[in-house]
Amino acid sequence: MCGIIGYIGSKEAKPILINGLKRLEYRGYDSCGICISQNPGSEENRLKNVKNKGRISDLEKSEEIKNNYLQGNIGIAHTRWATHGEPNKINSHPHLDCSGKIAIVHNGIIENYNSIKKFLNEKGHKIISDTDSELIAHLIEHFYKKDLEEIKEEKENKNPKIETAVKEAMKIIQGAYGLAVLHKNEDKIIAARKGSPLIIGVGENKNEMFVASDIPAILDYTRNVIYLKDEEIATLTSESYNVQKLNGNGESVVKDIHEIEWQIEELEKGNFKHFMLKEIFEQPTSLENTLRGRLKEKIKLTLNHDFNKINRIIITACGTSWHSALIGKFLIENFARIPVEVDYASEFRYRDPVLQNNDLVIGISQSGETADTLAALREAKSKGSQTMGIVNVVGSTITQEVDSGVYIHAGPEIGVASTKAFTSQITALTILALYIRQEKNLQTNSNENNIKEIITEIMKIPEKVKKSLEKDKEIKSLAEKFKDKHHFLYFGRGLNYPVALEGALKLKEISYIHAEGYPAAEMKHGPLALVDEDMPCVFIATKNNLSEKIISNMQEVKARKGKIIVITNPEQEQIKELADYVIEVPKTMDHLSPIINVIPLQLLAYHIADLRGLNVDKPRNLAKSVTVE
Repeated sequence: MCGIIGYIGSKEAKPILINGLKRLEYRGYDSCGICISQNPGSEENRLKNVKNKGRISDLEKSEEIKNNYLQGNIGIAHTRWATHGEPNKINSHPHLDCSGKIAIVHNGIIENYNSIKKFLNEKGHKIISDTDSELIAHLIEHFYKKDLEEIKEEKENKNPKIETAVKEAMKIIQGAYGLAVLHKNEDKIIAARKGSPLIIGVGENKNEMFVASDIPAILDYTRNVIYLKDEEIATLTSESYNVQKLNGNGESVVKDIHEIEWQIEELEKGNFKHFMLKEIFEQPTSLENTLRGRLKEKIKLTLNHDFNKINRIIITACGTSWHSALIGKFLIENFARIPVEVDYASEFRYRDPVLQNNDLVIGISQSGETADTLAALREAKSKGSQTMGIVNVVGSTITQEVDSGVYIHAGPEIGVASTKAFTSQITALTILALYIRQEKNLQTNSNENNIKEIITEIMKIPEKVKKSLEKDKEIKSLAEKFKDKHHFLYFGRGLNYPVALEGALKLKEISYIHAEGYPAAEMKHGPLALVDEDMPCVFIATKNNLSEKIISNMQEVKARKGKIIVITNPEQEQIKELADYVIEVPKTMDHLSPIINVIPLQLLAYHIADLRGLNVDKPRNLAKSVTVE
């Protein structure tokens, strides 16, 4: 949530910062701003701050951006997803202190906001916004002035003043922060992190440095990044960086430089109208990348667990990742015969879960930075349980803190509504389930599919997804018929109940149509009361051992004149006879069917939202990475 970018170097900062903000707009887009330090350290030095309600395109139209007002080689910028204070110009970042000498951009939440505001008011500070973030600028100002007062001569100051002030301010703050700070008298950017991701970009020409909340912001300029850890502070000049512990003794922390493998083209829409549509159509490739190198004679994963000693697995996640976790429960229990629980990460640690050292807690997160999922994993670790991450972003916080992990290798996902990450998560969970079975040396029952047959079928899934995508025009025509509906119901059974949940979530997220997903058998326990001739009911009814059951559920809807849209296989004639609208998808094994069956639901949600004239990539009130509670 929220996007940060900072630049220091020999180039003009403004175009770099604007481009970075555009790359980060999926993290928040209700307001934005840029602050540039002009001639730092000289008598003519000043901070020039321009911010605005709305999106980056609105900011670009301002006179200050269009003329030469923002000139300079050092700057910080921010695109906001409001958490504290409504979206408006005053609440936009960057925020300045009373003197106008210090500027900050901040991601996160300050939990002791009230006590800090009271302290600052008593010290005479003028707080002008409703945000918690502005307090950071004033708190740094307080310690910066205090530092000057306590030092009689400048030469006695052994520590750079702004770093010292930031360190002291961070000791007071409780909560989460990803922070970048400028002082008009100092030729540097200070960055600090706790609970909200920050990376440092090392310029390839060795005369520029970057700070950002996410890789896309800087990928146009460098592939070399350093991942800051919690409670680390970095000082950036145009030619160097220095990382220390916030509460350390001043010694530098040695950091590895990682090379990003993403390509610039992956961050562009290409010929697609929206990133979401592009990412839906990228799924044959993203699934191939998830599978690559992992399915040979044996399943190949590198995990630090003895699965013969694991008694229970708990999967914790949020949103779309929680739906993939539900599918993971089915797969692991079926293949590996280990009991699995699925928990909302946002609830997990608050119920004081009973955990033991032979429990394995798996966190699923596309970004690897989801605050609730990260907190759940930390809770598990503190209670002695083993931990694992299933994530997309290499080097993210979850990957640094878990005992082992599985990367899904889906590539950058820019659309706020997750699509390709979901199918790659399911694929990774399938591989994990088979790997655990392999490590436990379980024998295949006579009535089960042979593992080799399953692996052979998994390898066909990318091509079958491509076949499903060929239904795009047909699904768009269907969307034309239903785009003005106010409610939808989605039904599935077994492995496809979570697919129903995901289909409903996609529609809610981007079209703002109320939709709910249910196990089809639960229809009689409430949802059936909603069914009438104006209620679209989407059934995921591909062939499996529950086909006869779901036919009965469809008949119940048919009897009440509900409009039935069904996702099914070509040979399912009885199901097709009951449906008003049919979308056929290729047949596969039941265990793998969610990967294929969700494709038409993603396309249906996309086309309904687009036909309603909505911004599919930037749905209202939502942001891509939820890095605050």
